[in-house]
Amino acid sequence: MRVRKLILGAAVAAAAVLSACSSPSERPVVAAAGQENVPATTTTTERSTTPPTTSSSSPASTPTSSPSSSTKTTTPKPPTSKTTTPKAKPEPSKEAPCSTAAKACIKLSTNQSWLMEDGKVVYGPVPITHGRKGYLTPPGTFRVTFKNKNHRSSIFGGAPMPNSVFFNGGIAFHQGSLREKSHGCVHLSPAASQKYFSELSVGEVVEVVR
Repeated sequence: MRVRKLILGAAVAAAAVLSACSSPSERPVVAAAGQENVPATTTTTERSTTPPTTSSSSPASTPTSSPSSSTKTTTPKPPTSKTTTPKAKPEPSKEAPCSTAAKACIKLSTNQSWLMEDGKVVYGPVPITHGRKGYLTPPGTFRVTFKNKNHRSSIFGGAPMPNSVFFNGGIAFHQGSLREKSHGCVHLSPAASQKYFSELSVGEVVEVVR
């Protein structure tokens, strides 16, 4: 009798074990007191088998500028040799017996004088008198050294020499007698002496020829 109870108890225990191992869908879910029956839900997580999309961006191509194929070639100019022409001596003017460099011209043999510009006569000829014997007016090329409107001679007792234009030491153009010879200076009329004084400048050429 006691053995039979043990066998029966074992059978009941085995049935309970089988009942506990069955799937939830095959057995009712008993809710606890005060709770509603909630069907069991099975959540399945799907794994994405699609490989991730990869985007490959090719690097932007940088435009390259090709060098200019046309190169400008400059041909050097051959050196030019500067030829220097020797300065020719001033030639005599066709209108006066002095060179083209002269600003004032004196001809002793004819007792004449001219004012000139670039070889051309601009005034004259005008009558002159020049140095007497022992005080001859020397021929040659000279330059105006200074001018004095109301000069007086320091050698001949303070004799007046109006409109004096000096060109050779103490020798000058100035207003003086056209009848008497001088002590070396060149005498001019009052009008001519005024013209020479106003036209001639320091440094300009005076030529005296025979």
